[in-house]
Amino acid sequence: MIVMGVESSCDETGVGIVRWNGDGTCDLLADEVASSVDQHARYGGVVPEVASRAHLEAIVPTMRRALAVAGIEKPDALAVTIGPGLAGALLVGVAAAKAYAAAWNIPFYAVNHLGGHVSVDTLEHGPLPSCVALLVSGGHTHLLHVEDLGKPIVELGTTVDDAAGEAFDKVARLLGLGFPGGPALDAAAQEGDRNAIAFPRGMTGPRDSRHDFSFSGLKTSVARYVESKERAGESFSIPDIAASFQEAVADVLTMKAVRAAKDVGVDTLVLGGGATANSRIRSLAEQRCVEAGITLRIPKPRLCTDNGVMIASLAAHLIGNGAGPSELSVATDPGLSVSVSQLMR
Repeated sequence: MIVMGVESSCDETGVGIVRWNGDGTCDLLADEVASSVDQHARYGGVVPEVASRAHLEAIVPTMRRALAVAGIEKPDALAVTIGPGLAGALLVGVAAAKAYAAAWNIPFYAVNHLGGHVSVDTLEHGPLPSCVALLVSGGHTHLLHVEDLGKPIVELGTTVDDAAGEAFDKVARLLGLGFPGGPALDAAAQEGDRNAIAFPRGMTGPRDSRHDFSFSGLKTSVARYVESKERAGESFSIPDIAASFQEAVADVLTMKAVRAAKDVGVDTLVLGGGATANSRIRSLAEQRCVEAGITLRIPKPRLCTDNGVMIASLAAHLIGNGAGPSELSVATDPGLSVSVSQLMR
C-alpha cells in the first residue's frame, strides 16, 4: 500500500509518500517540504497568520512535487496532521487533504502529529520495539511510553511552561543570534565552554516530578546573567553563554529520558522533533545510553523536523494494525492529546 502524508501544523508544508511493507517498515518514496522559516525570521518567531498564508501558497506545488518524485498519479490512502498545532495552519493542510482524498476517492486518515515524530524512526531503524520516546521541538517537550505504534501512546511527562525549543529561540533572540534559535545557539556553542556558567537545571530536585520539565527559569537565568554583566559594564562571552545554556537543557532532557526508560523497564530510547538535531543533546544522549545499557535511536535531522513522511508512516502503521479511515467531516484539534493516534469523526 502506498500512503501519502500531509503536514502543516506549524511553519513547514510537508508532503511525504511511503510504501507500507506489512512488516513494521516503510520505504520512502518522496519527501517534499516547503518551509516558511525565512518569512518568520524578521519577527523573531513563528507568526500564525503568516504560517497559514504560506501553507496556502505552498500546498499544491509541494503536493505536485511529491507525486512527481514518487512517480505515481495518486496514493492508495491519504493521511494528514489533525493536531496538535497552530489552528489556522492545521486548517489549510486538512482542507487540502480532504479535497484530494475526496477527488481521488481514497481512504482518509486524520492522525496525530506527535505520534508521527515517533513513527518516522522506523524508516531508518526498522520496526519499533517497546520504548520511551523523547520529543523536543519549538512547541513540544514530551516523554512518551510507546508499546506499539498501533496502540495508544502514554505520556510520562511534559513541560510545565516553555518547550525546550522555545527556550532556545528566546535565548538566541536575547543574545542577538537570530531565528531559528536552535541552529544558531548550537553553532555559537561550538566555540564556548559548557562549564563556564552554572545555569540551573529545572525540576531536578528530590520533590520534583520525575518526568516533567521546566525551562522558563533557565531562560530567565540567562537573561539575568546578561543584564547583570551589562549593568556592571563587564564583558561576557556569547559562546560561553550558548554552550552553558545548551548544556543545561541537554543535561535535563537526557537525564530524565534515561530515567524514564529505566522506570518503565524498556531498553530503547527514541529521540524525535526538530530540537533533537542539536549536537549536544545527541552526544549526551549517546553517552548516557551507553552507560545505562540502553539502545538509542535517532532519525537523521531531516526526518526529525516536521515533514509529511512522518504522517504517512504513522498512518501506514495504523492501517497495518487494522485501523479504519476517518470521516471527511472530522475537525482539526489544535490541542490534541498525544494518547489519541487518530481521530475518526
